[in-house]
Amino acid sequence: MVDALKRVLIGRALPSEGLQETLLSKRVALPIFASDPLSSVAYATQEILLVLTLGGVAYLYLTKWVALAVVTLMAVVVLSYRQVVHAYPSGGGSYEVVSTNLGPSAGLVVAASLMVDYVMTVAVSVASGVDNIISAVPAANEYRTGMAVGCVALLAAVNLRGLRESGRAFAAPTYLFVAGVLIMCATGLFRWAVGDAPVAESAAYGITPEPGEEHLAGLALLMLGLRAFSSGCTALTGVEAISNGVPAFRKPKSRNAATTMTAMGLIAVVMFSGITALALISDVHITEDTCRLTGMSGDCHTTPQRTVIAQLAAAIFGGDHSIGFFYIQAATALVLILAANTAFNGFPLLASILAQRRYLPRQLHTRGDRLAFSNGIIALALVAAGLLWAYQASVTSLIHLYILGVFTSFTLSQTGMVRHWNRELREETDPALRRRHHVARAINGFGSVVTGIVLVIVLITKFTEGAYLAVVAAVVLWLMMRGIHRHYDSAAEELAVADPAEESLLPSRVHAIVLVSKVHKPTMRALAYARAFRPDSLEALTVVVDREEADELRAQWDESGIEVPLTMLDSPYRELTRPIVEHVRHMRRAGPRELVSVFIPEYVVGHWWENLLHNQSALWLKNRLLFIPGVMVISVPWQLKSSEHARHPIARAPGAARRGEPGPIPKAASGHTDKGVAGRH
Repeated sequence: MVDALKRVLIGRALPSEGLQETLLSKRVALPIFASDPLSSVAYATQEILLVLTLGGVAYLYLTKWVALAVVTLMAVVVLSYRQVVHAYPSGGGSYEVVSTNLGPSAGLVVAASLMVDYVMTVAVSVASGVDNIISAVPAANEYRTGMAVGCVALLAAVNLRGLRESGRAFAAPTYLFVAGVLIMCATGLFRWAVGDAPVAESAAYGITPEPGEEHLAGLALLMLGLRAFSSGCTALTGVEAISNGVPAFRKPKSRNAATTMTAMGLIAVVMFSGITALALISDVHITEDTCRLTGMSGDCHTTPQRTVIAQLAAAIFGGDHSIGFFYIQAATALVLILAANTAFNGFPLLASILAQRRYLPRQLHTRGDRLAFSNGIIALALVAAGLLWAYQASVTSLIHLYILGVFTSFTLSQTGMVRHWNRELREETDPALRRRHHVARAINGFGSVVTGIVLVIVLITKFTEGAYLAVVAAVVLWLMMRGIHRHYDSAAEELAVADPAEESLLPSRVHAIVLVSKVHKPTMRALAYARAFRPDSLEALTVVVDREEADELRAQWDESGIEVPLTMLDSPYRELTRPIVEHVRHMRRAGPRELVSVFIPEYVVGHWWENLLHNQSALWLKNRLLFIPGVMVISVPWQLKSSEHARHPIARAPGAARRGEPGPIPKAASGHTDKGVAGRH
């Protein structure tokens, strides 16, 4: 039943040879890798206005200048990353650039920052999408957190079906959103041009300034503008995802990736500019605290204010009951939720590269049934859902943790590209190519300076508002990756074979021990199996917990005529594990170059509940014995009749053996092991 449900949700397993078939065209790649920056325009303008309205409506004139700075920055970043996809077509994006040119430690800074930001992308995108749903259906506000977590689970399930499947699922909503916003912008600007400018529902509202924000000038006004700019830079989140996913494109990979990035940049700039212009034309007034609005009817504590894009749609298309309004709200909510798909593609790819280089657990480099990096997808979904639950899916609370990682990677990657072009120029002699390299270096150099300035601005303006948590998370992740890498390196060094001849030396003697609870079939099988090893010595071992049972076992043993000596260990405190471990350690001390093989008979059952009817003594015993050098622990399974259904051959998917799924495997290894010494129940 579990396997059938998995096939329904995820789909049939794909062979490794099918990886080539999952490569993406530009048309499909755009909604997969660019849904985040394209959808960010739905709330980037709103984030600018929320900051500027801290001082009331007096400073809204700064909106156009802040928006112009954001557009300029986006153009610079897109041009810079076009250089990256051509110079590093193997994928990895910023991490690959920085690791190669600035060193592994700097590369890990970028990796940690991006991974934190990918998590925030999922959380913020989904929370913002839920906000737009609530704008259309205010009664859903009390279910905000549950809706957000459910959306993350749905996104994870779709992405587990594979890259191409998720592209097909998400392509239509992204293109419908782009078309809807462009139509809305064109309609609104046309009405303005003919003298019928749209008027937002909040245009008549006043805004009470925050205390201390009433009369700003000089440095204080500059800081307000910089805060608005840093919030508006959310429009740039996800721009680097295309550079991370170059290997997912069809050939020619670099050219297709660069073309897709250019298309993404142009569409995002046009939509962001149009929404910002219409927000100014229609006099949208929006604040974080609805109670700061004057002239608003209803209870400000319970009535949520509509988003900027919702107010624009209502003003342009004829009210909040028009088809155009509901179309824009539905498309916006859907694309904002699906924008998290950019992270669901970027995070697993980056985690896979890091795992391949031994900075993260190797399991993150393993592809699942649908050739997606399933473990990375699941890890991202769990962390993002936890954040949404902790912050109650509040965009205002989550946005302060956002974009810091993006600009860290932007700045370091552009600096790395400058060093890359310096190296190329030292080696290149062709004048035409040298001119191209000089232009590319100038673009990346300018990009590194601009994004570095923005990074400083973001740190200054958002650090105390919650961005410090993102910094702490990135530092912890950086330290964790360094620790994992040290572990893998030390383990590899420890396991390396320096002298094959020395490592191949046979032990001087092998002592075999068979654990016994009573004389029955599992015991006889274990004894026979131990004899097949032809050890230098063989003994049966039992622990005396109950004297009557021990005497009965001795009688059965002698009566059966088993030609193996039976050793009985006294346990006055009724312990099973300690006497056996001490006995084995004593044998090891007597012969340091000798090996001890411990054979443990175990039941194999077919139903999970049968495991509850048998104790787990073998599990504890194995855990103790495995820490003793020179001791081999061997399980000898005995299959009960209930395990027969698990031994029936069934079709197995690629990777099933690695995951331990049942199938046409030998009788001695099928079913479920109860982890208990056979007979002790």
